[in-house]
Amino acid sequence: MMMKKGEHWHCTNPACHCEILVRSDSELEGSSPLCGCGSPMKKKYIPPALAYLQFLRLEDPAAVRETSRKG
Repeated sequence: MMMKKGEHWHCTNPACHCEILVRSDSELEGSSPLCGCGSPMKKKYIPPALAYLQFLRLEDPAAVRETSRKG
């Protein structure tokens, strides 16, 4: 598992509430790092930053209709 600088990891144990901030890149052997309490840690979820419907990139519908009539 690769831990990259700037990532936030948190403990999966709800009673622990431990969080870490990775200060330098490192690679771990095994599946995931362990907290001091012994529970596995996982990366904090960060939702993607997309603008509304940015992924579609559609042309103007009026321009599409004009070109289809000419053909």
